[in-house]
This record gives sequence, structure tokens and C-alpha cells, in this order.
Amino acid sequence: MRIGELAERAGTSARSLRYYEQHGLIQARRTTNGYREYDERDLRLVREIRSLLDIGFNLEDTRPFVECLRSGRASGAECPASIEVLSRKLADLDGCIARLQAARDLVRHELAQAMEERAVEEEER
Repeated sequence: MRIGELAERAGTSARSLRYYEQHGLIQARRTTNGYREYDERDLRLVREIRSLLDIGFNLEDTRPFVECLRSGRASGAECPASIEVLSRKLADLDGCIARLQAARDLVRHELAQAMEERAVEEEER
């Protein structure tokens, strides 16, 4: 398939595919007239890249998953390097959640305090 068809089937743009190619994540074969040509394996790689990007991984983080799929594994998450990236991402997310919960608790406390002060002011009137 050509780049336009791959882009459409993967739900991305030809520009993104060229970007992935520049970073060595996918490798197009060239026809005699210079067109990029891809197959179903490339579609699978691009879908893996897109799904990881969609949940917050950066482009470089997708590399171990792509390499794992290229090695013939059924899932890009089966290889040690992929598992390491997943573990690191989970720790990052846990840290973000903890910071958000702390911020939420602070806002909740400030709101409760403001509501109490407002109620006291209204009683004094």
C-alpha cells in the first residue's frame, strides 16, 4: 500500500508517517518510480505507535514496542525494554496523580475555609 492508504487505515497523516520514518520507527520500501510502499506489518507498527502516543508516551518511548513487534512478538509490550518503559510510565503517572490529589485536597481545604468565612460574615450581618 502507498503512504496515503497507510495513513488512512492507521488513522494518521502521511506527514506523521514520514516523521516516523525519519526517526527509524518504520521503514518504507521504494517502488521503481520512488513511491513509498508499505505492508500490513507497517500498519501494525503505526497502530502501535499511534496508540502509545494517544495515551501519553513520547515518540522515543515507542521504539522498544516497535522493535518488539519487529522481532515477531505478538505484542509490543512483551519485551524487557517495553516492560521497562511501561514501568517508568506507570511511576510517572502515579506521581502525577499524587500531585493532582494533593492539589485537589488543598483546593478543597481553601474552598471549605472560604465558605466558613462567608457563613460567619453572613451571620454577623
